[in-house]
Amino acid sequence: MDRLSLQAEERIILGKKVKNLRKDGQLPGHVFGKGLETEHVSVDGKTFLKIFKEAGETGLIDLKIGTETIRPVMVKGIQYNPVSGQPVHIDFYQVNMSETVKVPVPLVLIGDEPESVKLGETIVLQTLNEIEVEALPADLIEKIEVDITVLKNIDDAITVGQLNFDRTKLTIETDPEEIVVKLAPAITEEMKKQAEEAAAETAAAAAETEAGAEKAEGAEGEAPAEGEAVPVEGGEEKPAEEAPKE
Repeated sequence: MDRLSLQAEERIILGKKVKNLRKDGQLPGHVFGKGLETEHVSVDGKTFLKIFKEAGETGLIDLKIGTETIRPVMVKGIQYNPVSGQPVHIDFYQVNMSETVKVPVPLVLIGDEPESVKLGETIVLQTLNEIEVEALPADLIEKIEVDITVLKNIDDAITVGQLNFDRTKLTIETDPEEIVVKLAPAITEEMKKQAEEAAAETAAAAAETEAGAEKAEGAEGEAPAEGEAVPVEGGEEKPAEEAPKE
């Protein structure tokens, strides 16, 4: 992945006063790393968004602090305003170019959809959207492309083990048999309606069975009515005793 460059300035404004930086179009942030002292910086907001759109979370950025210091960093996190959705703070992680890092890499589908998808008979179901890889910072890639043109029939699938990338540079720990994308039957509105009707019928039958069972249990536990014959040992019956009158 190509190295991108972003200009930054040392930041002495901290705490609540950083809101003044944002008013001027600057984004506060800090740079941290293994064994390094955290450094506070600020960058131009519009320029950062443009760079981040290209770099994402896996791209290396040469962060130029002032006129001399250049640090290889990755965007480790962005804090957003919950109301406006605009970024308000950036975490830059300075990497050691000789040590591997673990990052999530997006899985992007490419290729033409099967004819059955166009006819509404099937759908392309992506069950894995990204995968964590381990690599040297310079060997990281922006994405892994998944060609779906090989999917022809229902239940055809592409697994992690079939992904196409340089395995001499990237290492993944995900089960190679885990499915990334598959061709599944389409669920039409008619099929949904039939499923809902079947579920309703099953629920009604279950409720009716439960009601019948409760009625039967109640009948077994009822005491004989006044004057009703009660079976006794030997097969003879005798009238039920009347309750004593007060």
